[in-house]
Amino acid sequence: MSRPPIKIVSGMPILGPFAENWANVQVFQAREDDIMINTYPKSGTTWMSEILDLILNSGDTRKTTRGAIYERVPFLEFAVPNVAKGTEILNSMETQRVIKSHLPIELVPQSFWEKNCKVIYVARNPKDVLVSYYHFYQMAIVHPDPGTFEEFFQGFMDGTIAFGSWSQHVKGWWKIRQQKNVLYIFYEDMLEDPKREIKKVSKFVEKDLPDDVLEKIHQHTTFKAMKENKMSNYSTIPSSVMDHTISPFMRKGVCGDWKNHLTVAQNEIFDAYLEREMSDTDLTFRFQD
Repeated sequence: MSRPPIKIVSGMPILGPFAENWANVQVFQAREDDIMINTYPKSGTTWMSEILDLILNSGDTRKTTRGAIYERVPFLEFAVPNVAKGTEILNSMETQRVIKSHLPIELVPQSFWEKNCKVIYVARNPKDVLVSYYHFYQMAIVHPDPGTFEEFFQGFMDGTIAFGSWSQHVKGWWKIRQQKNVLYIFYEDMLEDPKREIKKVSKFVEKDLPDDVLEKIHQHTTFKAMKENKMSNYSTIPSSVMDHTISPFMRKGVCGDWKNHLTVAQNEIFDAYLEREMSDTDLTFRFQD
């Protein structure tokens, strides 16, 4: 697969092949029992997907082997040539659907709000998102060439990379979290106390699980366990789509890796960007353990 250029749909930069199926995303029909996991890319989407799948299956790890995570939690916007589109997969599912999406609040299909669907939103500090997204852009061939880290750094701040502005994304969801059926969770909180956050998700989706099951879910969803699990580490994706020799899909899963990548000058520029972008919100992030 070549590296197709970014396209603009409804004012948002998106991966070229995804744009071809945009009309079907816009008219997607949600169901009342759908649960959406929404994030800006590289903010803990797969981690939360595995956690939620286990919660809904009462911690039965055998049920998580029924398919890779991208099959169990289909990606709404996904569309690449010669592969089933996210909308097609979801429309064919007869059981309760857990749906992955990176859409900003203003582009979520209206049916999700009409059906009052539950949404779990995961936000991560932008310095680590930037670094993780750069590595992902390199290994996921459906993305354009990210160029140098300096170029990607600028594109991130300008909001010209796939799924657009990080700040608008996290702020948009933060703003409506109490008006809609939204649970807003922080990646750094998940790292700090995974079991506490798993319990929070369990309560949100109305699954009352005993402590031993919560602990089992915690152990199954540690970074080490998921990195070694072919059902969650994306190793079953063809190398023509994701090249794990460039960078593994599950790379580090920590808070503070940005310190190994941003120069002092870049960090100062980024801090100034954040000061500007976050001046109109009470949303804050932690940047180290």
